[in-house]
Amino acid sequence: MEWQLHGHEWAVSLLKTHASGDKRRHAYLLVGPEGVGRRTLALRFAQALLCSNPPEPARFCGTCRHCRQLQSMQHPDLSLLVPEEGHKDILIDQVRELQHSLALSPYSAKFRIALLLDFQRATNQAMNALLKTLEEPQDKVILLLTANNLESLLPTIVSRCEVIRMRPASIASTRSFLEIEKGLSGEQANLLAHLSGGRVGAAIHMAEDSAYLSRRRENMLAFLAVLPAPRYQRFQLAEKIAKPYDKARVKLGEVLPLWLSFWRDVFIRVSEAELPLVNIDFEAQVSKVAANLDVLPARQLVVIHEKAIKELDLYANPRLLAETLMLQWPFVSVPLLLSE
Repeated sequence: MEWQLHGHEWAVSLLKTHASGDKRRHAYLLVGPEGVGRRTLALRFAQALLCSNPPEPARFCGTCRHCRQLQSMQHPDLSLLVPEEGHKDILIDQVRELQHSLALSPYSAKFRIALLLDFQRATNQAMNALLKTLEEPQDKVILLLTANNLESLLPTIVSRCEVIRMRPASIASTRSFLEIEKGLSGEQANLLAHLSGGRVGAAIHMAEDSAYLSRRRENMLAFLAVLPAPRYQRFQLAEKIAKPYDKARVKLGEVLPLWLSFWRDVFIRVSEAELPLVNIDFEAQVSKVAANLDVLPARQLVVIHEKAIKELDLYANPRLLAETLMLQWPFVSVPLLLSE
């Protein structure tokens, strides 16, 4: 079975070489933005390593017990490390528990595989605890770490891993992939290619969520409707997002990246940068708002929304965070159906 990772042919080629020969490393760090395919690449590599019936070296059958259990992340020799429920960080006790597990011999396969997803969420104590495993690797243990960037990891972690940087594919190739491989219409494929920024995994996830585009449109229209509105109407939107309270963080987590993408598009249009817009179906509204802003205010709107996403992750109050942003939005009249 082929690895089937669009846009990462070079990374697949490298890992195939490692899986089939003696170049295998004890630790790999797959770095790139969310939705770019980090977890999928890690699982494909694990399948190539553990498959009991490979059709040829560095490939996997996809049907044997090892392949099926790895695909569902239920393999007895696969240890998965993610933040525990109710926590945003990977904690030192989790790393220590992982180390105890990795000290055991493989149960049914050739190797024990540890998949550490979004390791940028690990505390410094947890990262330091992992160093012992990285510095004194065991023969039958392979660590697969994923992270969204290198800067959030300890340099000592990065230096002890084989680093594989994964970048989004081009908009054109992503659009073509979605049309040919996923059977999407040209219009939908083009929109999702732009919305995902070439992150094929994210585009596939959007395509598989039948309600995603309608939710996005509803949220975008609600956002555009309050741009010319007085503050009390903006705060009514913040209040709507914040209710019920137990879902406020999730709801704001969905609309914040949408707001950021709009202001990023506005900044691109104001600065006349030769970059593709994300919200191509709202290009007319982007241009209308951009016509009322200078470069520095447009850039500042991008900065404050990027900061807000980080603050939400640090458990800032969702309603207060939304209201603070709304106070800094310009007052611009934008016909909601301008693009239709």
